[in-house]
Amino acid sequence: MFSQAMQDAINAQIKNEFYSAYLYLSMAAYFESITMPGSAKWMRTQFGEEQMHALKMIDYINDRNGRVTLQAIDQPPTDFASPVAVWQMVVEHESNVTALINKLYAQAMIEKDFATQTFLAWFVTEQVEEEKSATLMAERFKQAGNNAASLLLFDGHFTKRGE
Repeated sequence: MFSQAMQDAINAQIKNEFYSAYLYLSMAAYFESITMPGSAKWMRTQFGEEQMHALKMIDYINDRNGRVTLQAIDQPPTDFASPVAVWQMVVEHESNVTALINKLYAQAMIEKDFATQTFLAWFVTEQVEEEKSATLMAERFKQAGNNAASLLLFDGHFTKRGE
């Protein structure tokens, strides 16, 4: 049984996924403005992944004969202190998303909604990858510190993401 409470919770997560996409697009714009095309490309790729996550959830609700109700998306930040600060924000954001996905999964367990548990298992696994990737990037940029040459060197490695 697909409860209204579960449907509402997934609808709320759709909003969160679109916010994530919007946040990464804002970060991409920031990196473009400071001439860091590798990081901008990484963020644009992440933007697309977050949109795909939201669309998966929309399709799932529709597959369960539910009703998708899109919600207003908050404006993401547009100013950032530094590239290192952005990457740290990515780590924190992905950690928050993991907590939201885990909360959804726990709700599905409580409701004994096995189909939703199975559906959400993909997102649980995906979040392990997302946190690992974000942490690696943040650590690399933290190691570079404010050294412009190191920052540009690391940034150049990210231009191949998504190809």
